[in-house]
Amino acid sequence: MALRKRKYMADDEVIVLDHVSKSYTQNVPALSDVSLRIKRGEFVFIVGDSGSGKSTLIKLLLKELNPSEGNLYVMNYHLNRLPHSRVPKFRRNIGVVFQDFRLLKDRNVYENVAFAQRIVQVPSKNIRKNVPRILAIVGLAGKYKARPGQLSGGEQQRVAIARALVNNPTILLADEPTGNLDPKNTNEIMHLLEEINEAGTTVIMVTHNKEIVNAMRKRVITLRRGVIVRDEEEGVYIDED
Repeated sequence: MALRKRKYMADDEVIVLDHVSKSYTQNVPALSDVSLRIKRGEFVFIVGDSGSGKSTLIKLLLKELNPSEGNLYVMNYHLNRLPHSRVPKFRRNIGVVFQDFRLLKDRNVYENVAFAQRIVQVPSKNIRKNVPRILAIVGLAGKYKARPGQLSGGEQQRVAIARALVNNPTILLADEPTGNLDPKNTNEIMHLLEEINEAGTTVIMVTHNKEIVNAMRKRVITLRRGVIVRDEEEGVYIDED
């Protein structure tokens, strides 16, 4: 008889942290007793000063780290109990965009995006359909032969977003995706992320950019010294003393 898959989360939830703590040393918790629920299709900003626990939270969601205490669930995976052999399959549900783009400089735009599909062994005929489709969505249909060094910063970040989205993830984690961009490119990337969210992808963005947060009025979760000190719908960026 087949085993019935256990259900850990409500149908409309994609992330649940239940009293999660993470310590790197015995007396210095990076996160302390954090409880949090994020629903499918939300756009959530994670803000806070350096050392507040933002990077630790992202690493926990990607199963790069394990909680020291508490339980963590993502896409109905109980990450505390997820064996190493199942981590690659789990990560197919999550796209990640970083501040520094992390593109393969010796490959063109098409190959950078196709690489994400080849890792998960998508058939070549599907790659030939999927890559042009996602490049068109991010506005780079005519740049598929260009190398990263031939692109502007905003265009490079669009390639990174295309790579993160090509496998159709449920969740997009964006870690300071506008940190290296000028205001014009920042606005364009944020507009693109909002469109991606409106199409159904849950977007979780770590940022220090107050102007973005205050203009978009999405859910804002503020961390301070490893603790959630504020969680507001249609929130703003509030500096913590």
